[in-house]
Amino acid sequence: MTAQDVGAAPGSHTVRPARPGRARGELFRPGHTEAMLSAAIWLTRTVGFAVVGVLTFLNPPRGPHALPVTIICFVLLGVGLTAWGLLDLFPPAARHRTACLPPALGLAAVAAGFGCTPGGGGDAIVAFAAVAVMAAGSDTSLLAALSVALSGVLAIEIGGVVYSEGYGTLLGYPLLLTVALLFGRNRGAYRIQAEQSAALLAQYERLQAEQRRADVLDERTRIAREIHDVLAHSLGALGIQIQAARAVLQDQGDVDRATEVLATAQRMASDGLVETRRAVHALRVDTLPLDEELARAVGTHARRYGVVATFGTGGAPRPLPPDATVALLRTGQEALINAAKHAAGRRISVQLDFDPDEVRLTVVNELAEGHRVRPAGGSGVHGGYGLTGMHERLLLLDGTLEAGPDGNRWTVTARLPLDPGPSAEKAP
Repeated sequence: MTAQDVGAAPGSHTVRPARPGRARGELFRPGHTEAMLSAAIWLTRTVGFAVVGVLTFLNPPRGPHALPVTIICFVLLGVGLTAWGLLDLFPPAARHRTACLPPALGLAAVAAGFGCTPGGGGDAIVAFAAVAVMAAGSDTSLLAALSVALSGVLAIEIGGVVYSEGYGTLLGYPLLLTVALLFGRNRGAYRIQAEQSAALLAQYERLQAEQRRADVLDERTRIAREIHDVLAHSLGALGIQIQAARAVLQDQGDVDRATEVLATAQRMASDGLVETRRAVHALRVDTLPLDEELARAVGTHARRYGVVATFGTGGAPRPLPPDATVALLRTGQEALINAAKHAAGRRISVQLDFDPDEVRLTVVNELAEGHRVRPAGGSGVHGGYGLTGMHERLLLLDGTLEAGPDGNRWTVTARLPLDPGPSAEKAP
């Protein structure tokens, strides 16, 4: 009993480690399959060469010097086939395949072409000439393939004239080599197409992997932005409440009032925790319409900070994409918390306008007396990335953000372009 078997429940399957040195599916990798196929092809050619040799010499050709010529042709054909086999089966020789393959195929085609003309049982050797020409058409350039085919045809014609062969040999065998050349070129075209398809498939898979990686990074960025905005809003408001509680204790010594402020801070911390969880889980389906979300945020802000905060809408409200809703809601929340921090107790007004081609959010708050105005590109709460975060959110949706002083008021205006609604499209 092995260590894996100890404690196994009845009916359960014990997983045993694979044998070292032999990965699962290793014997069926594409490289092994191709090598096995090449070995099988060459085994078939070797057996065919032996069978044709036996048939030829069991029925030797008749005529002057016919047998020595046939023997020489068989030897040269064997040399050509051997060189071809080395180029196919042995990796060190494969480096010279491009330069050495055409001569090897040409030698095989010439030897087989001339060796089939003396007659007797050697007529079948012409099959090796056809195989060599087909391989040249498939695996070499057009010029090299034509050279091999013409060499084989010329050898057939010369041998046919020398041994007084009929028109069947002089015309039929060259036609066979021509068909073999065409077949080889067609096979080579299919192979190139298959290689290109495999390369395109591999490229497509790489692009898919990159796209998935980009989607993951985008999702991480989106969630990080959500968490940052929620935490910046919640912690900024919480910091203001804690400062207020400290001021009440130090300046007034009012414990009851300080306790009330801390209770408000505790509620704000709980609300921030809920918002953070929603951001982590990227909940979008529970988001209310933008006007309702903003109205709730403005009301909560007014209760927390005891300020006058108003909210209004203009135009016909309509559903917005989730990204647009979240971007404008976070922009409004950031503007409210900035107003509470830099202009505490001042009146705030929030206006949401729906135009045919855009939605516009405007947050206006009165500036505190003596407050030094920061540049429009300044930072927000906690180190702030407030205005920067707003701008980045809107920029991702082709929106714009304007923030700056207007007399004794600070105005934040966010715009997002939208597709015209059905009523706008029908308008003349």
